[in-house]
Amino acid sequence: MAKLSIGIVGLPNVGKSTLFNAVLKKQVANVANYPFCTIEPNVGVIAVPDERLAVLAKIVKTEKIVPAVVEFYDIAGLVKGASQGEGLGNKFLSHIREVAAIVHVVRLFADANVVHVGSEIRPENDIQVIEAELMLADLATLEKQKEPRQSAAKTEHFNYKTAVKVRNDLNQGVPVRRQALTAEEKDAIRPLQLLTAKPVIYVFNVSEKQLEDKSATVNQIEAALTVTANGLQPPSQNQAASPPPTPRPGRDDYLYLNAKLESEITAFSPPEQQDYLKQYGLAETGLNRLIKKAYETLGLISFLTAGELEARAWTVARGTRAPQAAGTIHSDFEKKFIKADVIPFQEFVNANGWAKAREMGLVQIVGRDYVMKDGDVVEFKVGL
Repeated sequence: MAKLSIGIVGLPNVGKSTLFNAVLKKQVANVANYPFCTIEPNVGVIAVPDERLAVLAKIVKTEKIVPAVVEFYDIAGLVKGASQGEGLGNKFLSHIREVAAIVHVVRLFADANVVHVGSEIRPENDIQVIEAELMLADLATLEKQKEPRQSAAKTEHFNYKTAVKVRNDLNQGVPVRRQALTAEEKDAIRPLQLLTAKPVIYVFNVSEKQLEDKSATVNQIEAALTVTANGLQPPSQNQAASPPPTPRPGRDDYLYLNAKLESEITAFSPPEQQDYLKQYGLAETGLNRLIKKAYETLGLISFLTAGELEARAWTVARGTRAPQAAGTIHSDFEKKFIKADVIPFQEFVNANGWAKAREMGLVQIVGRDYVMKDGDVVEFKVGL
């Protein structure tokens, strides 16, 4: 199964721990609704919001609902100098290597009672500090790559050449995820687990007033992000950031929330949450928006299974074919895959279940080449 694991990073006092506490509270709040386990004290496991599951459960008359889950890792101690081990940097940088995506919490709120590591709130500077430390860690990894002997295989020479290319771009302040790499080059560096190759979602922690003033807040965020749109100052330089240029509208790699509010709202009932969120013109919590954004960023979808035992969501990468999707349920299912019965969620609901859907001819029988779609309700047929 495609694993949705997110590492939360940020400078001290930006609200990272408050956001992670909201994750933990949501985990505890959901304990009665689905099985989960706490892996480590710094890992929170919560359900991926999916309203479709309750509908399916009602149709197939089951009380057991098993949503997909997301793992949030609280990666503490990232400060300037982390790449050299400052603030337990080496330990926490190693934790980042294990996650699928990075959530970079950036402080936008002003509060005289909460000290900022800089002299003023400059989100573009905070972004650059974290990004530079990750790039320096990647450079340290790449510098360990040794040039192969002339008699080495072509693959080794290609891998080394790619590492040199990536290192040169990093030295120009361009993180790996923004470098122009071919599919083959990306494959060549994948084993190195480079930190700046991972997708990043920026989460701006705002005040309640900023939450209400959407237009001004979005402009401030996009101006800050535009500073780093084309890479940073080379990480070997410690130059002050230039004033933010005119923002480029329509970015989709960020969201904003009030981490304190997110932590408090987990204690409310769903109707109370909705009423509270309406005050700020929001339809759902920031945590739910973050999980959905992570799905989108990582190219993940959910297919659904519905039977008397349970209604369940399964996470796979977009473009996954039916046999591999079956393998997320059980590894043997991929090997013994014969065919699958598939129907879009809404058609399944309209037909009120499998029996009527088959009778109406709405169920599609698919083979090995079928590419799964988000919301497909599936029954896999496997051999003995």
